[in-house]
Amino acid sequence: MERTDVAVVGGGPAGAAAGHAAAEAGGDALVVEKGVPRADREEPGPDSTDAAGILDYWVDIMDIHPDEFPDDVVLHELDRAEFVGPRESVTLDATGMESSYDSFGFCMQRARFDDFLRERAERAGAGYRVGTPVADVRLDDPDAPRRHAVELADGTEVTADSLVLADGPQRTVTNRVLDRLLSFDVTERLGTREANHIAYQEHRRLPPAVAEDVRGAIRFWWGFLPGHTAYPWVFPNDDGVARIGLTMPVDLDLAAVDRRERYPLLREDDETVPSGSEYLRRLLEHEYGDEYDIETDFPLVEDRGKRGGTETYPISSTQPVESPVGAGVAVAGGAMGTTSAFHEGGDHVAVRTGAIAGRLAAEGRLTDYNEAWQTAVGEEVRRNVALAEMCRSYDPSDWDHVFRTGRELLARDGAWGMFGVLNAAGTGLDALRMVGGYKRRKFGLRDGEYCQIHETDYRYRT
Repeated sequence: MERTDVAVVGGGPAGAAAGHAAAEAGGDALVVEKGVPRADREEPGPDSTDAAGILDYWVDIMDIHPDEFPDDVVLHELDRAEFVGPRESVTLDATGMESSYDSFGFCMQRARFDDFLRERAERAGAGYRVGTPVADVRLDDPDAPRRHAVELADGTEVTADSLVLADGPQRTVTNRVLDRLLSFDVTERLGTREANHIAYQEHRRLPPAVAEDVRGAIRFWWGFLPGHTAYPWVFPNDDGVARIGLTMPVDLDLAAVDRRERYPLLREDDETVPSGSEYLRRLLEHEYGDEYDIETDFPLVEDRGKRGGTETYPISSTQPVESPVGAGVAVAGGAMGTTSAFHEGGDHVAVRTGAIAGRLAAEGRLTDYNEAWQTAVGEEVRRNVALAEMCRSYDPSDWDHVFRTGRELLARDGAWGMFGVLNAAGTGLDALRMVGGYKRRKFGLRDGEYCQIHETDYRYRT
């Protein structure tokens, strides 16, 4: 039996940050990661859960500046984000948020970023064990020398005073632990296929002219495929290679989609939702098929990603959960729901929530965790939930309307400033309605109402 102050389940951005912060605070910490193979990593490591892009103000949320990264982590500096609808588009060249980072953002190599976080945790003194999954967790075990017992698949048992669950959007361990503390079925609440998304992406080499066209830009297509927060993207990387991917709901009923002909990536003879790879082929044909042969001119780069140049991964519901801190347990990163289906990202929030959980656990103040993470990242989460709810029922024409209105707002101000009511009032009634709808939803999510499970929902032993 092994003993530690803080046991961390999951070695991705949240878990590695938790181990680092706990060790920095003077605690013994052990990070346990089951490990998956990747074509672009020499050994098994954490799973990939997003398209690996960071915006300028996310750097400050993450609280790690890229100057700390090894040279091979940042692949591409960004100067804009392009949002494309079926007929309208809008470009943001600034987020409008205060930031210590000078450019719009950057794209990074996810496996190298994970390796950096692991090495950083180990340098601080945390243990990091990869290759053995967690079989079970026993809470408040009266027979254990410390409060919790983590059982590994190889029979090893680790006891700990505090537990940080950071096992990503699949929540393999998290769901089992939370289910013991809730009066309702946690899988029913968090694991519903209607609430969650699946993402798929390919690493492809771009023709020189296309690579130049997307240089410095992350590009998103909205209203091209059905589903709540469903959209394709291009993230430029290095050497003319880009991640081309999409997120879409799990098990969408295509028969329930009205006027399917309005979606550029659907076909009249589709009986079921196309696969991710088929959607991407259609996207490339739609955008570049008149000039290029897609399979020849946009070849897969097979030594990147998880397997054969491709990656598939889950994205959790946009709304996060509060943690059962009264049981000595914190949930961080994707496991708590910070890998948002709306903005296709979550590394910055995962790192920050993991660091907060690890530090407080080592200091014996884990009961402060829910308040602390909401103080640090609550506004970011609240904004994303409000935007996701605002566009829940959007169809292709709605996205065109939003992008056209957005251009008008940007002409008066910039980036997040376009959500100002006074700016909208000076632009027109359509802009005022759009901004007013966002403001109303955001106001309704104040005081932590963006969470789908609250601390008061948990039932502890007495």
